Amino acid sequence: MRMLVCLERACERGLKLRSQYADGVKMPTTISIVVAFVGLFFSILCKADGGVPTKGFEHLALTPPRGWNSYNSFSWIVSEKEFLDNAKFVSEHLLKFGYEYVVVDFLWYRKLEPDASVWSSGHDVIDQWGRPVPDPGRWPSSRDGRGFARVAEQVHAMGLKFGIHVMRGISTAAVQANTPILGAKGSPDTKSGRPWLAADIAVPGTECKWMTCCFMGIDASSEGGRAFVKSLYDQYASWGVDFIKHDCVFGVPDLRISEIELVSKSIAEAGRPMVYSLSPGVQATPEIGSKVSNMANMYRVTADDWDTWSDLETHFDVARDFAAAGMIGAPSERGRSWPDLDMLPLGWLTDPGAPVGPHRWCNLSPAEQHTQVSLWAMAKSPLMYGGDLRAIDNATLSLITNPWILDINAHSVDNLELQSTPSHTSSKSSRFGLSDCKDEIPRRWSLRSVRHSQDANQVCWTSTASSERRWRKGEELPLKCLHWTPFASGSQVANTSSRMGFIASPPELHGCLAPVVLGISNTEVQQPSMQNVECSSEEPNQLWHLTAEGRLRNEHTGLCAIVVEEGERIWVARHSSDQVYYMAFFNLGSTATHMAVGIDTVIRRFVPSTKIIDVSSGSNPHRRVMLADNTDLICKAFDVWNQHDLGVVGNSVGALVEGHGVAVYILTCTTSL
Repeated sequence: MRMLVCLERACERGLKLRSQYADGVKMPTTISIVVAFVGLFFSILCKADGGVPTKGFEHLALTPPRGWNSYNSFSWIVSEKEFLDNAKFVSEHLLKFGYEYVVVDFLWYRKLEPDASVWSSGHDVIDQWGRPVPDPGRWPSSRDGRGFARVAEQVHAMGLKFGIHVMRGISTAAVQANTPILGAKGSPDTKSGRPWLAADIAVPGTECKWMTCCFMGIDASSEGGRAFVKSLYDQYASWGVDFIKHDCVFGVPDLRISEIELVSKSIAEAGRPMVYSLSPGVQATPEIGSKVSNMANMYRVTADDWDTWSDLETHFDVARDFAAAGMIGAPSERGRSWPDLDMLPLGWLTDPGAPVGPHRWCNLSPAEQHTQVSLWAMAKSPLMYGGDLRAIDNATLSLITNPWILDINAHSVDNLELQSTPSHTSSKSSRFGLSDCKDEIPRRWSLRSVRHSQDANQVCWTSTASSERRWRKGEELPLKCLHWTPFASGSQVANTSSRMGFIASPPELHGCLAPVVLGISNTEVQQPSMQNVECSSEEPNQLWHLTAEGRLRNEHTGLCAIVVEEGERIWVARHSSDQVYYMAFFNLGSTATHMAVGIDTVIRRFVPSTKIIDVSSGSNPHRRVMLADNTDLICKAFDVWNQHDLGVVGNSVGALVEGHGVAVYILTCTTSL
């Protein structure tokens, strides 16, 4: 694709050169011949290879997009009225803060019928060409065949931009109906000469991993596949769509580079600028992100994020890795590209995959909510609010409209995690959790025999650091070694060295540990969690297998137990134009801890030529921070969340940060007061 765009630009440069000799000014013969030949050559080549016109797209997403998405509050059942009511709130209260996109999330084409769900087929509405169209029951303005056009008109009249979620490939409804493909040339069968049909482009065995019933991949290299995708995005452009969230194409399980490339090209050819977002991002890495950043404006780098600390905590390593790889705001042919940490599940919410609308408040504590918004700002993730705005409270509204946080999100540069350390407190904590049994997960479990103890057999996690281990279920409790009961089948006598067994909970809980998967099985919305349950050898989810490699695998779910070590993270960034620096102290532990960083450490990260001079004379030893020309820097600090001016600061900036909390500071440095 990059080559095609370069060719396109070469064509444009040739035309510009020719246009310089206009209005009767004669072009020299030699130049005329060369320009004509080169222009003709590249014109033919670009047309033959499907060159992508990029004019009008280079200014998309120059800062991380902001808006509202219906998923966290309505799952798939949002109606036209509910959507427009939320859009109205965005227009009246959030647009001035940069929130401009309102996005209908998945399954807007699924009928809301008694037996319909995320995991059911036979309820999707399609047109005669196999393309999804809005469910007229939930979207009454679509009944005249205009799709989302009237909804988009109302959104645009509010000063906003309209977005939709789409699935990759083609729906099984279209394949089963074997609908014709709009605009497809030729025939898949040269003998019969019949037109292209849905079954000709569908590729069995490529079903979306988290919705296998309803969508499958297409042959993106075929004439029929290309024509089908083109017809989709031509239709979305005709409806007035400004934002596309393309699902089941990114991340390890469902990566489809060929379809991403085809969709990016089809959006450009449709002639309407649309922000292009990819999802879901399961197990995404910077290496995978580099393959799509030139074709998309946003791409998810995590699985679904919901309102639990365990979900939020996983974003720190991912955000760190993409920042270190220089992926934040990477330039692309579509403007800029942003690693996306997912929507903000704050306020009035529903549950993953639930067939009901919002009915509960966010489970994150106030400290955790501040942590989430701060990380999204420092990592420059798109900010897509997920709660029902009709019920937003003042605290949440102030959280997502904090002007300093929004400025960091939009205008900071060189963002990165500066420091990651274990907690300094004696109550350093860890969380006993679950992970996919991949090669990269730690192999630290082992069996131990303990003499003169009622816990004669234990399974223990070996860490690289000596500390008290804890696990979390509502509150954190000590975790060191856990009692191991070997498995015995029928009348078989249990072998004390058996590598199959049951794990007792910490003594305070009087039970056994077992993974429980909430939500819809085998889908993106499943939420595995470790729970304390009544011990029973008859329950398959309580049986664990300690592998020879040191993994503790649950045979029922296929998940492995891990201990996630918690600690401290410090992020820094600077303003794009001024001597202004940003610092965020994240405490991933459960108890308050003091965190600090030297001013010189922050400034030298961005201005390596800065000089540091230790001044030890007098009763106030300190460090002078000087520019290369020996000019002293004087820095003032501002506490963002407490909105408190700290005045001139000396050697360092620090704070007592509560458990799972954050402190964010703005450091403004000048050469004089």
